[in-house]
Amino acid sequence: MNGFDINSLNEEQKKALFETEGVVLVTAGAGSGKTRLLTHRICYLIERGVSPYNMLAITFTNKATNEMKERIAKMCNCNIWISTFHSMCVRILRENIDCLEGYNRNFTIIAETDRDKIIKDLLKKYQCEDEDKCAVEKHLDNIKNKGLDMFDYFAEVRKYDHSANIKICQQICMDYEEYLHKNNALDFDDLLNKTLTLFVQHREVLQKYAERFRYILVDEFQDTNLVQYKLVKMLASCHKNLFVVGDEDQCIYSWRGANFKNIFNLEKDFPDVKVFKLERNYRSTKNIINMANNVISNNKERMKKNLWTDKSEGDCPVVYHAFDERDEAMFVAKTIDELLSQGYTYNDFAVLMRVNALSRPVEEALLGWQMPYKIYGGFKFYERAEIKMVLAYLSVFVNPKDEISLLKIINFPKRGVGEVAIEKLQEEAGEMQLLDYLLGDRFAYSKYHSKLEKFVQTFKKLKEDMVALTLVDFVEKVVKSFCIDQAYAGKDEDSIDKLHNIDSMLTGVQEYQDENEDASLADYLANIMLKSDSDNIQENGFVSVATIHAVKGLEFKVVFVVGLEEGLFPLARATFSESEMEEERRLMYVAITRAEEKIYLLHTAKRFMYGKSNYQKDSRFLAELNIVDKSKAGGGTKKDYSVKEDKQDEHFESGFVVGDVVSHTRFGIGKIVNISDDGLVADIEFEDFGKKSLMLNLASLEKEG
Repeated sequence: MNGFDINSLNEEQKKALFETEGVVLVTAGAGSGKTRLLTHRICYLIERGVSPYNMLAITFTNKATNEMKERIAKMCNCNIWISTFHSMCVRILRENIDCLEGYNRNFTIIAETDRDKIIKDLLKKYQCEDEDKCAVEKHLDNIKNKGLDMFDYFAEVRKYDHSANIKICQQICMDYEEYLHKNNALDFDDLLNKTLTLFVQHREVLQKYAERFRYILVDEFQDTNLVQYKLVKMLASCHKNLFVVGDEDQCIYSWRGANFKNIFNLEKDFPDVKVFKLERNYRSTKNIINMANNVISNNKERMKKNLWTDKSEGDCPVVYHAFDERDEAMFVAKTIDELLSQGYTYNDFAVLMRVNALSRPVEEALLGWQMPYKIYGGFKFYERAEIKMVLAYLSVFVNPKDEISLLKIINFPKRGVGEVAIEKLQEEAGEMQLLDYLLGDRFAYSKYHSKLEKFVQTFKKLKEDMVALTLVDFVEKVVKSFCIDQAYAGKDEDSIDKLHNIDSMLTGVQEYQDENEDASLADYLANIMLKSDSDNIQENGFVSVATIHAVKGLEFKVVFVVGLEEGLFPLARATFSESEMEEERRLMYVAITRAEEKIYLLHTAKRFMYGKSNYQKDSRFLAELNIVDKSKAGGGTKKDYSVKEDKQDEHFESGFVVGDVVSHTRFGIGKIVNISDDGLVADIEFEDFGKKSLMLNLASLEKEG
């Protein structure tokens, strides 16, 4: 087997590898080689005679899926079922959803924007306010992330909530589900839930997969929600050979149902589970690892582990005290420019932020320095209006029940069929599906027939051509036949961009066809809907500007973390919730452990956001990193720091005492009125700025007099 070398694993990895039977939990710290362990385990099992057909590997991102497939192809030249949870469920549903009443395998997967529109339309129907949308979404998320029955859920909620609002919320949730059902459509959560329903209601379907998969491997187990956890348990119910890898310190998706406690639940549900810890980090220098250990040690809900590395100490972290967001962004661009001259390339850099609202100044600075960059965690290619329109056309060919998509395309390009006309057409259709009505004989007597006759005839002709044409030829013919390209035929820059985007999409269809010879249009659409914005991060020749969530699982030689201020990172809402604060701290841990060689931590004295300029307080995470100022010069804004490995039970000696009069580079003259018990934070009453809490290990302070 090419590339399969057990001796390339460390001792802890080997111990986990050799436990081939039963339930195995590996708690793998950041950069500890979990992908290597997973791929070696697959090849090790194959070497021992296990058929690739009998293995299932589940990941959380398309990028991780592709990386595992490539590695296994090189190491043992075999093809096993490796996919994300959602892709796995799509495949199972395509084969079996006919068992669920009212669904067929040509179902549409709706986008988040479609979900929003359906809910907004229902709110309007029941004369609800826009602010009620949050309540409806919260209830839907609770039901779907936990795999609950809607009636049972609301029966429990009504025990403590007797308001009229809860009845309307329930009705909207029910109408939402009914609308999707009528359209043979599923949202992203449904992909998981309908698979769970399938397994529960049709045990023969579950048995088919549970018997097939003798060995199941799950990556990023800390990110599973309750439904995903149930699916894994059910799939492993026959052979009970389950190998999961996770790190509760990197659970950063609780807002979408991820529950790191599933790691602890595994130990309860499988008493004989064998647990291994991977603590050796292969990615980062000692300074970076020590910082990560220091910050995450403040979390209480975690398994005790301590990352270590035999790499060098490496460069000290740099903390930059910026005056404002422009100063912060300019420091990033200037530093990148300096490092480029030392041999770094653009794709070695990542500028990370807690919220993408901070990206604009960074973008402007990079533009000013003529540096190529890409934004991730924001607007996605497949969410562009012109691309969504093409996808809507294609979806109707796959799923004739998809009225959601049909209503998008029926008057695009303009055919003189406005909202009133659409309502009349729906009345004319009655109980029939709208597309069935348009394609049927009765429509010839409608007053809207002349406006939609060409649309109907074009659709019928293309439906016939669909069987004979290749995937890319069919998509191109849809674009041409319905004159979608002509709708963007203007000479303004926006129209030109839209046409380029459609061309880019067609190129993508060609690439997909080349890689998946037998794939159908339904397969292509499912692939697009399951694409992640982070799949193409770290493309050659670009600085990555991204939210921390978007770079989970990636690594960069140089990382900048901007916006390290209270209210921004951690977010203000976390101040009053210990669990939310622990999640913010896990995000900080993830941000730090993306860095291989250098890390820059930036915060501002004031920042312009939401229409006004505010003075900012340094993030508490800067103090928790336990870094000590090594620079001799006072009053500078850029400082190098060393990292202390163990900060427990230590008192920071700043040399300042209560009553000292001090000067600060930005706030001027002030008097220390209080110092925290650990010696790190001082409350200082400044003459011009009032009371400020500053970290004495970071603040640029000098004694006066």
